[in-house]
Amino acid sequence: MATLSSPLRVCRGILKELRAIQGPSYKKSPAYNYVMEQFRKNKVTGERYCRAQQEAHHDSQTYLCLLASTRNHLILHNLYHSKGERSPQEVAGVVGLRLPTQPGGKGWEK
Repeated sequence: MATLSSPLRVCRGILKELRAIQGPSYKKSPAYNYVMEQFRKNKVTGERYCRAQQEAHHDSQTYLCLLASTRNHLILHNLYHSKGERSPQEVAGVVGLRLPTQPGGKGWEK
């Protein structure tokens, strides 16, 4: 099982993803209020160690992974599927290839 990063790092990561989705007014959203309320409610003190806090931390780590993966998926989707029909040269360029050219004037040059 992988180790979990600190709760503060997870909270900052979730807020970063919310900021990327909603823009600069993310602090006024209900999602921001809910995330901050949950992190404050499950804060660990020196006097207690409970399984529920670990579960909440794991859930928050999973939610951060979901937000980041969704954002990356949308970026890739827009990169590869946003233009409709493309020419063979454009398709080759998207995947990092070049179409072959025939030297010697066989009709392939432009």
